Amino acid sequence: MTEPTRTTPDPRAVLSDIAAKGEADFDLAEAALALAALRHPGVSLDPYRAHLKELAQDLGDRAAGQASGAVDQAAALADVLAVRHGYAGDDETYDDLDNADLMRVIDRRKGLPVALGILYIQTARALGWDVVGLNFPGHFLLRVQGGDAERVILDPFHQGRTVEAHDLRELLKAVQGQAAELTPELYQPLTDRGVLMRLLGNVKMRHMEACRFAQALETITDMQLLAPDDPALWRERGLMHMRVGDLPGAIAALDEYVARAADGPDRTRIDQVLQELRQRLH
Repeated sequence: MTEPTRTTPDPRAVLSDIAAKGEADFDLAEAALALAALRHPGVSLDPYRAHLKELAQDLGDRAAGQASGAVDQAAALADVLAVRHGYAGDDETYDDLDNADLMRVIDRRKGLPVALGILYIQTARALGWDVVGLNFPGHFLLRVQGGDAERVILDPFHQGRTVEAHDLRELLKAVQGQAAELTPELYQPLTDRGVLMRLLGNVKMRHMEACRFAQALETITDMQLLAPDDPALWRERGLMHMRVGDLPGAIAALDEYVARAADGPDRTRIDQVLQELRQRLH
């Protein structure tokens, strides 16, 4: 799946177009492929698009018009993606950047929860099913809502298994400590843009953990293609420029943050940082 082509659109143009649309709908998997294409310039996306169509066709055949309830839909999704096509979480090399690259996830049939979740969402929506990502901390999950109004939460990392309340409680406590308890906010759906930002956030975090600050800065730049007006990203960008020793870049980015951010203690602190940076330049 790595044949060069001249027809692959400019990935950054695709992502900028998504940002320009605001909250309008866009093709989630196509956007994730555009993000992956940033790592693979000149590689055709057509084989990957064909695979997405194959997944949708297989799900349609598996459901055969009979999976109207959430339980049946979740089971059909797990059967097609996990069993038939072998998609699973990468437990052995979890931090490998390939796990957040949808092209490599399709090639390898394994990845991070959010990358696998994009495949589940895309496949389900091809049949008109209501599947969204959840803003659950530490582990990306999916909510399936069937025509019967029943809801099922499934885990794309663990072969699409259904997750019950006690499983969610264990996941939460593993991330936030034993005192943590489930709240309604943890069940809130992410927008598709939020799903992509979570995917890129994983990439950024891994670069940070490995002290690859220049690459982390590149990832923030990619995130800004999707959310150019987000003050928090300008703040992150400025601090990352500081880490790589680019003081003019840091000043420019933090100025943008101050111009966009609401009044508050953090904005005041960044104002002080800017004063110090300007003094260092003179």
